[in-house]
Amino acid sequence: MKKRILSVCCIALLVFSMPFFSARQVEAADEPILDGSKMTKKSESIGYDTKMTRGVDLLTGYSKIVRLGPGKIYAGGTTIAAHEVESVRVGVMIERAQEGDTEWEFYDAWQKENTNTDRVGSNRALEVEGGYYYRVRSNHAANDDVSSSFTDGVYVEEP
Repeated sequence: MKKRILSVCCIALLVFSMPFFSARQVEAADEPILDGSKMTKKSESIGYDTKMTRGVDLLTGYSKIVRLGPGKIYAGGTTIAAHEVESVRVGVMIERAQEGDTEWEFYDAWQKENTNTDRVGSNRALEVEGGYYYRVRSNHAANDDVSSSFTDGVYVEEP
């Protein structure tokens, strides 16, 4: 009987204390989102690949963008295979948008392939037009396994 009373008291305590511990204020996001990417004033962003449901060759991949200063960015992507594969590839695309745009526009792209290894990376420093948010999208492949990744948009000031 004592155990039952103790159990009921514990449950009542949990139920009545829940509002105090689980209530959080929800605030509106300060950073707009365009096609899944936040448009941020941070100096860098890294995006990791979306996982696939099957495949044994591709381990992971990521995209990266860094604002180096007004009118300059460093951008690239890396693909890592789970083991040495015949072909490992990364395709890197730079996109840009301004606040209020409804979609990202193409800016630049390149790709790289390594054979008989487990990774490939490709990056570049670019001079870009200021007043835009820039993001990197990458396609990752290890043999026939593929995935993709993208960063948030990083604002670049006018030079």
